Amino acid sequence: MNLELNDKVVLVTGGARGIGEAIVHGLSREGATPVVVDKDERAALALQRTLAGAGMRCESIIADLTDPAACADVVADALRRTQRLDALVNNAGVNDRAGLRDGSVDAFVTSLHRNLVHCYAMTRASLDALTASCGSIVNIASKVALTGQGGTSGYAASKGGLLALTREWAVDLAPLGIRVNAVVPAEVMTPLYRQWLDSFPEPETKLGEIVQHIPLGHRMTTTDEIASAVLFLLSARASHITAQHIHVDGGYVHLDRALT
Repeated sequence: MNLELNDKVVLVTGGARGIGEAIVHGLSREGATPVVVDKDERAALALQRTLAGAGMRCESIIADLTDPAACADVVADALRRTQRLDALVNNAGVNDRAGLRDGSVDAFVTSLHRNLVHCYAMTRASLDALTASCGSIVNIASKVALTGQGGTSGYAASKGGLLALTREWAVDLAPLGIRVNAVVPAEVMTPLYRQWLDSFPEPETKLGEIVQHIPLGHRMTTTDEIASAVLFLLSARASHITAQHIHVDGGYVHLDRALT
C-alpha cells in the first residue's frame, strides 16, 4: 500500500531511540523527511548518519523539550531547514516513577513537563505550519493511562492527559483540516524497557511473567509494530480518521489479562 508520505516532513520528538527511532526509520523508507528531535545528541546524529548512508533524508535537532521556549525554537529551526511541516509525532517521554506515596509535588510537576507539557508546547508551535499543509498529529500515549501501574502518578496523569488532548485537539483542529490521533502501546521492547528489565535479579524470568499476560502471542509488541500504526495514521490512507485512540498491544488492555 502506498501511504503517500513521499516528500512529507514529519517532526518526531524523542526520535533517536526506541519507538521514535522505529517511526523515523519507517518514515524514511516511505520517502518522507523525518526531523528527529532528541536531547541525546550522540544517538540522534548516529541515526542521521545511518539514514544518510542509506541514501535517506533526515534532519536532527538537539533539544531539551522540558523548556517550553525550546519547543518553539525547535519548530522554527525545523521550518528553516525544510520550509514546511506536514505532521507532528509527540513521542518523547519517560516513565519516571514519580509516585504518590513515596513522591513529592515537585517530582509530579517535573514528570508532567517531561511527558505532557512539551506535547502542548510543540503542538501549539506547529499549528501555523500544520494548518498550511492540512497536516496530521499522532500522540504516543501508554496503557498506564488506562490500567494504572502503581508508583508512577506523573506518567499516568501525563498519558491520560495526552489521550484527553487527542480528543480536544481533534475538535479544535477539525475546521483547519488537521487530524489528531493517539497510539496506545502497552509492553514494547525498547532500550529503556530492556534497562528496566535488567534491574531485576532474573530479567528473563521477569520478562516471562509479563508476556504471559499479553493475550495475542504471549510476546512483547515490537517498535516496528507501533511505527506501522503511526505511519498509517499520518498517511492519506487515514484521511477520515481523527480523535481515535488506537491500541497496538496484543490485546493487553481490552482482553482478559488472566488468559495464559
